[in-house]
Order: sequence, then C-alpha cells, then structure tokens
Amino acid sequence: MPFSGLFSNEIAIDLGTCNTLVYVKGKGIVVREPSMVAVRKRDNKVIAIGSEAREMLGKTHRDLEVVRPMRDGVIDDDELAEVMIRAFIRKAQKNRIMRPRVIVCVPSGVTKSEKRIIRDSAEHAGAREVYLIAEPMAASLGVGLPVNEPIGSMVIDIGGGTTEIAVISLSGIITDTSVRVAGDELDECIVQFMRRNYNLLIGERTAEEIKVRIGSAAKLEQELSIVAKGRDLVEGVPKAIEINSIEIREALAEPISQIVDAVRTALEKTPPELAADIRDRGIVMTGGGAMIKGLDVRLREETSLPVILAEDPLTCVVRGTGKVLDDFETYQKVLLSS
Repeated sequence: MPFSGLFSNEIAIDLGTCNTLVYVKGKGIVVREPSMVAVRKRDNKVIAIGSEAREMLGKTHRDLEVVRPMRDGVIDDDELAEVMIRAFIRKAQKNRIMRPRVIVCVPSGVTKSEKRIIRDSAEHAGAREVYLIAEPMAASLGVGLPVNEPIGSMVIDIGGGTTEIAVISLSGIITDTSVRVAGDELDECIVQFMRRNYNLLIGERTAEEIKVRIGSAAKLEQELSIVAKGRDLVEGVPKAIEINSIEIREALAEPISQIVDAVRTALEKTPPELAADIRDRGIVMTGGGAMIKGLDVRLREETSLPVILAEDPLTCVVRGTGKVLDDFETYQKVLLSS
C-alpha cells in the first residue's frame, strides 16, 4: 500500500436523485442518506443535509426550503450539490488526512457538460482524483454479472430520476437506453391521481409511501389498501381517504408502460449474438424503482424473457463501484473516459 493510502480513503459515490450512498474501500457502505438539502432563503444558509433535511420536507415555514440538488440523475444545483457531496465525503472519511480518490456513478446518457459539472463538484468537495462510471455498468458489477467476458448481460437500473437499460459485454456498454421516467415520475402520477379523482392534495412523502406499500405493475394475488391523508381541495380541511392497489396501478399505468417500451427498444437495438445470451441468461433489475410489486412479472409477460430482481437492488450500483475501488487495476477499463 502506498504511503498516501494510509492517510486517504478511496470512496465510491452513488449520487442519486433520491438517495446518495457512499462506499469506502475496506469498510463497505458507510453513508446512505436522502439527496436533500434544507436552505434558509434569506441568506442561502444550509440548515440540514440528508435525513435531517428529509424530515423537514413538506413541513417548512416560508423562510426555509428543502431542495434536491439532483434532477434526473445529474446535478441541477452546482453549489448545493457541492455542499451535500462535501458533507457526505466528510462523514465517510472520519479523521483521514489526505484527500480521497473518488468514483462517482452517472447515468449512461450523461452529456460532456454534465460530466464536467459532476467532476468539478466532487473536486471542489475535496476529492483528489475523480473518476466516473456509468450506472448500468456499476449495477452489473454489483450483481456479479461477467462484464469482462464476451457474454451479453442486460441490466435495468430504475432509480429516482432515470431508468437506465444497458447491454454489456467485454467491459463495455454495447447499447444503452436512458429514459427520464423512474421513481419520481411514479410519485408525481400518484399526486395527480389523488388530486384528479378525490380532490385530495397529498405531499411527496405520502405519495412515496403509497407507491412503496401498494403500488404495483401487475395484478396482485391479494389487492392491498392504504389510508391516504392530505388536504381537501374543495373544503380546504384535512381529509383521509382509503385507496386500493387497483386504483394506484391505474395511476402508474403510463410511466410503467414507458419503462416497458424502453426495455423493448433496448432489446431491438441488441446485436443478435448478444440477444441470444440474454435469451438464456435473462434480464437483471436493480435500483429502488425495481422494487415496485409485479414489475418483474409485467416485464416477463411483455418480453417473454426471464427477469430477475437483484438482491438488495438499492445498493447494487454503489457496491459495483466499490468493486472497482477494491480492484482498480482489473476494472479501470470500465470507467468512463474524461
């Protein structure tokens, strides 16, 4: 180990629209926090970051605002993203002297300017070297797919802001399809459904809870229900309504169809030899959005291919990036060029 290694951490960051996870070489995942920052408007002072900021969501007074510095998987607010990344790096480093080498996960469809913003933010936040890796590649490593071999592997990573679909072989992405339809879009559809059908205004956190508990992409063996609480738009008073999974499935139909269509498009673009591998090996689903009930069943029906939900889908991307840190020489070729 070089002398600097005694002082510096090597860090992998899955900088997501909804959540940020940080992996430290030799320690595993040490930070798992919402990608949120609470800001005092009058002087732009950051009051809280991560879980603390999320607790304030929908409950702030007029001088306080909870902001997400990330949108659709890329940085939307440079300054706040930098503050947030610095806070998470500091939390992960704990008493280290030297600046860390950092690998950051980015959507496969990231532009040159978006790459530069992410790289600059990480450097300003204290990184000594910054490398980027495409999320589908990181997810593939995280679930143990043979990315270095001449075998076609297909992975679908459904995050908060984007759904990434990629076919990988020989350490490279052969075809990639990225759609800006994912967890956030599903939440927004639930908010609109409740407003339209019940004149009930619900918050972001309530919509997410409904999605997680009763949201589905295919018919359930036993349909579920939940009580949704919000504000009656007609009377202007607090109100609670019981809704069921059949209604929410209807609310989510359009974005789910867009994800299914994106998977079909990705399969159509796949070279025949690799398509044969996918036929045998199936499609692997990762990311928080992949946990929607029945999505694997729906994709199986639509593609007639085996669909496997990865173990612990929320952490696949950061664990895969951690693998690159653990064996940098072997996996260096999977990183994105500057």
